[in-house]
Amino acid sequence: MRVVLCNAPAEKAPEIARTLVERRKAACVNLLPGVRSFYRWEGRICDDAEVTMLIKVAATGVLDLRDVLLELHPYEVPEILVLGIDAETSHRPYIDWVRKESHPLTEE
Repeated sequence: MRVVLCNAPAEKAPEIARTLVERRKAACVNLLPGVRSFYRWEGRICDDAEVTMLIKVAATGVLDLRDVLLELHPYEVPEILVLGIDAETSHRPYIDWVRKESHPLTEE
């Protein structure tokens, strides 16, 4: 299992989250509103309101998830960070559920 972090504009994040779950690219997406991001882009400092998406996916589905995020995300260079999970010490039923709901081979 992996957790993918991705920030998106507040108006786009719910649509992206719903699409990821509908397409079975993610088992669950948590939206954390109220994020304020400061960054340098094309030579200027930006200050944007965003939503952080915590996306849960089977390890085998990360590349498919990334491709769909790149398709749906409005940014030219979206943040897509993949974090590993210690499956041995995590709650096994939850890990199994994520794998079942987001594995690319279980698509209908």
